[in-house]
Amino acid sequence: MSSNLAIEAKGLGKTYTLFERESDRLKHLLWGRWMPPHRQYVREFRALHDVNFSIAKGEVVGIVGRNGAGKSTLLQMVCGTLSPSVGHLHVNGKVAALLELGAGFNPDFTGLENIYMNAAILGLSRQQVDERLDGILAFADIGDFVRQPVKTYSSGMFMRLAFAVATSVEPDILVIDEALSVGDGAFARKSFDRIMAMKESGKTILFCSHSMYQIEALCSRAIWMEAGTVKMFDSAAEVTYAYQTSLDAAIAATKQSSNPDGEGAGVLASSASIPAAAGTARIDGVSGKVGGQEGRDLEVVSGVSDLEVTVRYSIDPALPLPSVAIGFADANSQTIASILSTSDGITLKTDAEGHGQVTILIPKIPLLKGRYTVTAFLACEKALHLYQMVERSLTLNVTQKGLEQGVVQLAHQWKV
Repeated sequence: MSSNLAIEAKGLGKTYTLFERESDRLKHLLWGRWMPPHRQYVREFRALHDVNFSIAKGEVVGIVGRNGAGKSTLLQMVCGTLSPSVGHLHVNGKVAALLELGAGFNPDFTGLENIYMNAAILGLSRQQVDERLDGILAFADIGDFVRQPVKTYSSGMFMRLAFAVATSVEPDILVIDEALSVGDGAFARKSFDRIMAMKESGKTILFCSHSMYQIEALCSRAIWMEAGTVKMFDSAAEVTYAYQTSLDAAIAATKQSSNPDGEGAGVLASSASIPAAAGTARIDGVSGKVGGQEGRDLEVVSGVSDLEVTVRYSIDPALPLPSVAIGFADANSQTIASILSTSDGITLKTDAEGHGQVTILIPKIPLLKGRYTVTAFLACEKALHLYQMVERSLTLNVTQKGLEQGVVQLAHQWKV
């Protein structure tokens, strides 16, 4: 294995032996070798098959794929909790995993005892834990509860302590499954910042997520897992586009219905006068306007109506100014367009208490006839950590004068 590589897989495979009943396990041990193939008590399931890839040190690589595609099995192999059935996997460096946080914790031990035990599992000596202990306790911020049994903790306290320990080992390789940040409110932002600091310091990161936006924004390359094999390994932009296209095709085929009311009805403008909690931000309200019509359900004429979307928000004044985005989805809930303040170089504003609002104007909206929904997003200054999302906050009922087909009306000229 090259010294420049952090992870290398060659012909990697994982096969599980499955039994219909527990008694079949004993029967297989006793008589399985003499039974004909059609009478066997065991069947095999291949979770991974012929997986090949290499990841350089300092590279951030995403992993995408449907549930059951083999992503978790692969991540557990990289972490060393599973062994391959065939092939070879070389991991060069210390690995820290954000998979099942707190999986090694003993509920009857105190938080302090679990810190030492879990850190030892992650490869730290007692002296190293002593040196890091103040930082772990400060980051977890659970106070005197650290001396109480973990079984008395709330889920949030447990998650804080587990995350603080897992990220204190100064790993060479960080494995993240599904979430870039954990917990609620201020701790979610703090945990996100710690992971971003690891990325910026040149750590190798393997990031598994269902969010194509985060995969493309954070990763240089991505792996698409399908039925236990690597279907595609290319730039993050190419892989996310191909994978999303596959998902959209599946959604269009099933055409599942969605709730048109969504979460938007729960956004109360009355909360705008209340400052955001420390370390957090929230959406206070989303409204739309077309001509003299204002509300959540708007009548729009394609290529004629000017649409205004106003997002009101509050943020802890101690945090950097946030970013805002809106996404448009069709009747099949497929995202067809989005607008981001960060992409357009827009800096938002707030008053002294952290309240603010921004309006996005879309002149002569080019959507063709159909029913569309607008989802609002409030995120951090880099548009990576999501503070809040209000799904289907607006509904657009679009009509048109012409006979054009599709989703949008393209600006064009004729030359004859």
